[in-house]
Amino acid sequence: MASTDETGHDAPQASPFGTPPPTRLPADGAAPGTGMPRWLPRAMVLALALVAVFQLGNWAFHQLIGLLINILIAFFLALAIEPAVSRMSAYGMRRGLATFLVFLGLLIVSAGFVTLLGSMLAGQIIKMIEDFPNYLDSVINWVNGHFHTDLKRVDIQEGLLHSDWLRKYVQNSATGVLDVSTQVLGGLFQLLTIGLFSFYFAADGPRLRRALCSVLPPARQVEVLRAWEIAVDKTGGYIYSRGLMALVSGVAHYVLLQALGIPYAPVLAVWVGLVSQFIPTIGTYLAGALPMLIAFTVDPWYALWVLIFVVVYQQFENYMLQPKLTAKTVDIHPAVAFGSVIAGTALLGAVGALISIPAVATLQAFLGAYVKRYAVTDDPRVHGHRTTRGSGGSGLLTRARGLWERRSGAAEHTTTGSAGTADSEATDSGQTDSGPADSGADSGRRHSGATDSEPRDSGDDSS
Repeated sequence: MASTDETGHDAPQASPFGTPPPTRLPADGAAPGTGMPRWLPRAMVLALALVAVFQLGNWAFHQLIGLLINILIAFFLALAIEPAVSRMSAYGMRRGLATFLVFLGLLIVSAGFVTLLGSMLAGQIIKMIEDFPNYLDSVINWVNGHFHTDLKRVDIQEGLLHSDWLRKYVQNSATGVLDVSTQVLGGLFQLLTIGLFSFYFAADGPRLRRALCSVLPPARQVEVLRAWEIAVDKTGGYIYSRGLMALVSGVAHYVLLQALGIPYAPVLAVWVGLVSQFIPTIGTYLAGALPMLIAFTVDPWYALWVLIFVVVYQQFENYMLQPKLTAKTVDIHPAVAFGSVIAGTALLGAVGALISIPAVATLQAFLGAYVKRYAVTDDPRVHGHRTTRGSGGSGLLTRARGLWERRSGAAEHTTTGSAGTADSEATDSGQTDSGPADSGADSGRRHSGATDSEPRDSGDDSS
């Protein structure tokens, strides 16, 4: 009869030979160790949630990339006008009013420049269209005279009007009018967005700094405020350097245009200075194209002279003026400035090229306070001198120079010694041949007498 426990269930029987009894299977029939761990469903849900959040953030970032770039431009524009606003507010003016006045001045200058430039450009385009037949006749006459052809303007005009290229160009232009209008409206909205954010950043700069520092510990607050001040200084220095280079470029081009007698020389000079400095990458080409176009309406050869001057001045600016001036105002190496422009262009396009130099200058100045510097060892290689192995620290050129100096010194010493020996012999001869009465005479007289008298010869012969 099987033994039972107090609950009435059969007690497990002891197995023979001391082996443990076999374990019972679960009620559902699953073997032990084959069930799903409790943490696995939670891990799967968490992984799916992280992937969903990443995809959502990536989609939102790509949708808001335009707004973020506009905010970044507005921030650097606010940093650029921060010194002027702070100086005006220091005299008791409200910060919002000071910011409004600065923006109003910039708006008036920009609107006046665009109005003058637009009227000048429209007038010159009309003049070019009216004088185009005369230009075409001069070109046809030159071709007929040099290549012995018989071209006529009427034939060229008819061929151009009936060409497939012109018909396709007109069709594409008609269909692209809507796209151009959309781009113009989008550009105006983008300018309005940048202006609005930059106004708030400049007017509420102290409040923004207090709000940012309120969530940081005191030590971090000092670092943030110091970084903000450095950013204001470097951005202002960058704008100052660009403005100075624009002034130099405008004056140089004004002298050329005025000497050639090209109309609207002051406006064209301002155009070249501003566009070439404040529009990265393609600004130089845009700045030089308009003066060439206006010069072409006066004389085609003048356009060639303007092109040559633009190319030469651009080389002078790139290799002489810009590296020194940019490195002095924003305190970075010219190579670093050039590399930062390339990196900024690759990341953010024209916007990155425009703000890359002040951003890198700010980062370099901020990190420079936390980089520990040591005294440089006194080594010839530090000063640009090379050392040769196994030569005791001196190169072939150094050894040749030392050998030449030693030989020159030895030759000079030999010449000096020979002259001294001759003088001493002459002096001794004069003292030997002269009497006691000459002992009190002047040494120069004794030397002269020893040189010019006969006893000098006799003394030499005897010796």
